[in-house]
Amino acid sequence: MSGSGRAALTALAETHSDASAAATDGASSKDSPVRYPSLVPKESAPQMGSYSLADPKGNVCLKASMAVEFVVTKAKKTLYYNIDPFSIKPMGFCGKNTSDLSLTFNGGNVDFTFLKIDNANMAAVLGRVHCYRGLCAPLHHQKWIWTKGALRYASVGSSRIEKVLIANRGEIACRVMRTAKKMGVKSVAVYSEADRSAMHVAMADEAFHIGPAASQQSYLCMEKVMGAAKGSGAQAIHPGYGFLSENTEFAELCKREGIIFIGPPSSAIRDMGIKSTSKHIMSAAGVPIIEGYHGEDQSDEKLRAEAARIGYPVMIKAVRGGGGKASGQSRFQLMNSLEITFSEACVSELVQLYRPLQGMRIAHSEAEFQDQLESARREARKSFNDDVMLVEKFVENPRHVEVQVFGDQHGNAVYLFERDCSVQRRHQKIIEEAPGPGISPEVRKKLGEAAVRAAKAVNYVGAGTVEFIMDAQHNFYFMEMNTRLQVEHPVSEMITGTDLVEWQLRVAAGEKLPLAQEEIKLRGHSFEARIYAEDPNNGFLPGAGPLLHLSTPQSDEHTRIETGVRQGDEVSVHYDPMIAKLVVWGEDRAAALKKLRYCLRQYNIVGLSTNIDFLLHLSSHPEFKAGNVHTSFIAQHHAQLFPAPQAPSHQVVCQAALGLLLREQAHTQHFSAQSHDKYSPFASCTGRRVNILHKRNMTLQLGDSKVEVTVTYNPDGKYTMEIDGESFQVWGEVQTEGEVSFLHCCINGVLSRPKLVVLDNTVHLFSMEGSAEVTVPVPKYLAGVTGAAAQGGAVAPMTGTIEKVLVKAGDKVQAGDALVHTIRAPKAGVIKKVFFKEGAQANRHAPLVELEEEEEA
Repeated sequence: MSGSGRAALTALAETHSDASAAATDGASSKDSPVRYPSLVPKESAPQMGSYSLADPKGNVCLKASMAVEFVVTKAKKTLYYNIDPFSIKPMGFCGKNTSDLSLTFNGGNVDFTFLKIDNANMAAVLGRVHCYRGLCAPLHHQKWIWTKGALRYASVGSSRIEKVLIANRGEIACRVMRTAKKMGVKSVAVYSEADRSAMHVAMADEAFHIGPAASQQSYLCMEKVMGAAKGSGAQAIHPGYGFLSENTEFAELCKREGIIFIGPPSSAIRDMGIKSTSKHIMSAAGVPIIEGYHGEDQSDEKLRAEAARIGYPVMIKAVRGGGGKASGQSRFQLMNSLEITFSEACVSELVQLYRPLQGMRIAHSEAEFQDQLESARREARKSFNDDVMLVEKFVENPRHVEVQVFGDQHGNAVYLFERDCSVQRRHQKIIEEAPGPGISPEVRKKLGEAAVRAAKAVNYVGAGTVEFIMDAQHNFYFMEMNTRLQVEHPVSEMITGTDLVEWQLRVAAGEKLPLAQEEIKLRGHSFEARIYAEDPNNGFLPGAGPLLHLSTPQSDEHTRIETGVRQGDEVSVHYDPMIAKLVVWGEDRAAALKKLRYCLRQYNIVGLSTNIDFLLHLSSHPEFKAGNVHTSFIAQHHAQLFPAPQAPSHQVVCQAALGLLLREQAHTQHFSAQSHDKYSPFASCTGRRVNILHKRNMTLQLGDSKVEVTVTYNPDGKYTMEIDGESFQVWGEVQTEGEVSFLHCCINGVLSRPKLVVLDNTVHLFSMEGSAEVTVPVPKYLAGVTGAAAQGGAVAPMTGTIEKVLVKAGDKVQAGDALVHTIRAPKAGVIKKVFFKEGAQANRHAPLVELEEEEEA
């Protein structure tokens, strides 16, 4: 605001300890000239001041019928202070009735919003000041915050969002709900049968069951999602990412039903969803596109001629192609021998692993062109029922650089800088960062401006991402536009201090963009690591199962954990296996990368395989540290990223043995405390003997090898452990902090404190040096009781549905014979038992059969 419409703030009093300074610097009265607030700087403590509203014209009065809200933005955190309009006295030029209002802040931008709430949503006056180390100056307003009663709304004119339905699950649903709660907007969840106890259901204000686990019958069912929205009275639907987020029909359905679709118009989704159309639009808008042919003439001769004109190597790609789009129960061939039906999440992952991208081939010379063209067409017909091809110049070892853009309904569009998502496995991102390493300010500006031209070319509204490929000389070319909020959006938030979900809600309600381009500043560097339930050493096969133990680094303003699961939850076979996104920020790339590795060490999971160790190898690689990233990074550095397993050190074996001994001791003490028979032979088994040093042998399993440990119980309560002829003096205790246990131990005088998790017969140790898993093997005579006997048979390599069983109990098999359609017998023998029927679901590593070796005649 400007002129008479701008309200200045005048300090009436300072902090308690600075009364004298306040009298000279900050105090004023109604009769004195209007002065900006002034606070005595304090280096490390929050600064407090009491302020009242003053306006040179004398026409501003804050009455009890108004509400006031302070929005304090400092660093990357936004705090909201709401004042109950019915509990304050009149302020400002209201005659003789004045009162003070207190606010605590220490630097940052402060919004003061005064709003009528009695009759209509009308802004009385809006003042904005920028405060730093006690100096404040008014700035023009950047956003409106409508307040009514006890609720806050994102609104403008007649549009108002009081309740939003999130048509998604997992971490993105939880992410949207957190911002909605901050804004006072009620959130509505939808859930399938598999998600009945999910975290996003617990977080929501309301939740609607929409069907069975299969996505087609729940999260992808437009009618059920819309029914939940109408039944809940939600004014808007946030689609998250995946599922219905880029579904043109759903966006149009929302429009017909009068519900706000928090995303772009359906025309933008449609235009950007067809590669040939998007290329033409981008070319007309002056967005750099890679040399290629996207024409209607699809004859072999024309495509071959265009490839020669463009220059080899070229990419032959289906117009409707792309990866990661598979959904539903799907069947496909693996390694030419395995046919099995997997759940939709597994399919989405496995299609990437065992096929090239559907309808995509690279021809390095004219001699290869015809064969690659025919292969691409076959795949395109099978996957999309459409074999129209485009031919483009292929950039070798490119970088994947994308720009976050945002548009509103008033024709404005801005960019929030670029992200580098080059490091991928199976053509899917695994670690992202912002800004892109090594990108100059000049190239950064060109990237952003090109992305804004792309957004304006399709009248884009909301959050979107314009993806480019970049060559070694930093030339960049349009690849595609994702018409939704991206998984990796938090790194853009971290370097700009914004909340993009809040922007989405405000823009969807018709407000203008909160910031103009020149007001968006880049500060620091941010990384996001995606933590998946998957096995990197087995081709990144996705996993599923319970999170038996989950401990994470501490969240703060520089560390975010975006997740939709808690300890005890199950990573479902039905959906994407991502457990969490770990997001960190640092003053520069080196600081952020150091923070990322530190936090990955503190992210500890027991119950299923994860990619955490792989992420540590990746983030520690010298080339990654140097910022020399490209889309072939993992393949190029495969040997260093997948080192041969190293046997745990003897010190780790001692720690594991100590953990088992201390648990055994704790169980004994607990039993003794519960028992009333002090002479019970089961009441004590400490291993201590009078005048005798008791010894015992322990066999521990470390990976594929076994280690023998001889333990001597010493009179002083310590242990002597002997491993491979080497002796160790060991003592320690278990210390518990909250729900986490630590093994405080000393081995040959060296102290350590690893995190300790003991489940059944397995010890899990986590420290900043690494992690280890040590197991006590199950004796053969107990194998039948524990189910371990089945390990002599065959186990499921991943979670899936049994499609066909080829053996039955009593059958004799030879090594290599097919057992359950694709699982081959590891050895010759007799099938004693088959544990699954056709159509049943088997979790990863589940025993499929019990196989007994035949005795020789």
